[in-house]
Amino acid sequence: MSHAPFRGRYQHALDEKGRLSIPSRFREILAQEHDGRLIITNLPHCLVAYTPEQWEAIEARSGTLSTVKSNVQSFLRFFYSGATECEIDKQGRVLIPPSLREAIDLDKQVVVAGMLNRIEIWSQARWDEEMKKAVENFDGISDELADFGL
Repeated sequence: MSHAPFRGRYQHALDEKGRLSIPSRFREILAQEHDGRLIITNLPHCLVAYTPEQWEAIEARSGTLSTVKSNVQSFLRFFYSGATECEIDKQGRVLIPPSLREAIDLDKQVVVAGMLNRIEIWSQARWDEEMKKAVENFDGISDELADFGL
């Protein structure tokens, strides 16, 4: 597991081939600790990228889930079928496969967000919607977060 957390948000643009420039701070972490590799898959509204070590831990934990439940099977099918190992090129870019770009309607303008143990990749429009929801729900959430000293 990574010792250095991924944090911050960055606006980038996909190039015509679907390559995304990974923020330099994230590239440093990935190069030093993870051979410049990521496992990228889709969630309903964004892509999520894990280091290989984090991905292995997720696979191990998910192996304990009951696959008898159809909703668990559906989630695992959705989550794992999109998973693609991606390598950062010499220019610090990663190629986002077309199937993953299509899964979340990823267009040219992209937000890359560090979420401590993973990296999220959002279309700019969807990110803006998500941030608007967060602001609208802030008072309710802040009560829950008070227990964490935030």
